[in-house]
Amino acid sequence: MLHRFRSALTARLASQTALDEACARLVAGNAQTLAWQCEVTRIPAPTGAEATRAAWMAARFDSLGWTDVNRDDVGNVIARRPRHARTAGESGAVWCCAHLDTVFTEPTPMVTQNGARLTGPGIGDNGRGLAALLALADAIHGAELQPLHDIVLACTVGEEGLGDLGGMKALMAMASPTPIAVVAVDGAGDDRIVNAALGSTRWRVTFRGVGGHSWADFGIANPVHAVTAVATALQAVVLPREPRTSLTVARIGGGESINSVPREAWLEVDIRSLGAAVLADLRRTLHETVARIERSENGRRTPDTAPLVSQIEQLGDRPCGRLSETSPLVRLAADITRAMGATPHLATGSTDASIPIALGIPAIAIGAGGRGGGTHTPDEWYDDTHGVRGLERALRIIVGAAELRR
Repeated sequence: MLHRFRSALTARLASQTALDEACARLVAGNAQTLAWQCEVTRIPAPTGAEATRAAWMAARFDSLGWTDVNRDDVGNVIARRPRHARTAGESGAVWCCAHLDTVFTEPTPMVTQNGARLTGPGIGDNGRGLAALLALADAIHGAELQPLHDIVLACTVGEEGLGDLGGMKALMAMASPTPIAVVAVDGAGDDRIVNAALGSTRWRVTFRGVGGHSWADFGIANPVHAVTAVATALQAVVLPREPRTSLTVARIGGGESINSVPREAWLEVDIRSLGAAVLADLRRTLHETVARIERSENGRRTPDTAPLVSQIEQLGDRPCGRLSETSPLVRLAADITRAMGATPHLATGSTDASIPIALGIPAIAIGAGGRGGGTHTPDEWYDDTHGVRGLERALRIIVGAAELRR
């Protein structure tokens, strides 16, 4: 019994020493972390075109000693270290993820640095998250951290916009070792803990007709009239206050010229809610509204002219879910946040953590230190004041999750 106690104590002390060394590496390497952040942000990576940035990240992981680095079928980068012997019965891994893509299409995003402040499109979302992953890779490997469970680092595609969390969906479907916890690193900050997944569905509604001259063919079914009628009807839908829900007609387009009855018109709708049942109800409402408007517009057209035809295409489907604030992972993250001198704030968001949360896997999303603003604008900025504190927080959360017995 005494021998087992001493062995366990020795292991804990060695683990703490290695963790302290890893944190020291984060401090010593902060200038390199910022250089990575600038460099990766300068690599264009619009959703669906992340390959060049993915290759750059894979090469950095390899140079930092993560020799088991590969790309999956959808373009995610997955970095594993050689496995160490585990206690009998202990398996699975903590997955730490950061998304590769941005909302920008600039051929070469411009990044400037003025002291601790970096400015450029995507510098925070998610240049900071990707640089943090490299800093964590260096700290974990350099300090030879060997927690109870493995740690896997992954860079995902398709997190933004119409990417629909596609990279994370594919990653969780095929993940090996099995994820026992997932920590998504996204943007700046050192106090936010996203433990609730905001669900959303996104739709494109299209009406098509024969089109014609605005005077000679007046009276034929008009797709723009139908689209605007749908938009007006959706605006009048009464939404619940609880769970919080939104319905936004985000884009409308169509038509050939000002003196033509258009052949085609379309609109795009973004529906969000914290309740899966509400999303399902609003899906039915959308379909019923489109069918009703189609009947109405066709009933008003000149006799013996061609009818309108509608089409509804789903563009996105992001799940709802919540990881309880009393779960071990959330309590661990909150305790470490407080220990780092910040006040933890539980939050809701649509992040890579949404997919594992919906699958019943403990998951959260956190920032990677510092402060930021102007997200999704060309003037996006990141300030590295206390940035290392956020990196250390992320490291301690990830390693702490890997030490939890299941």
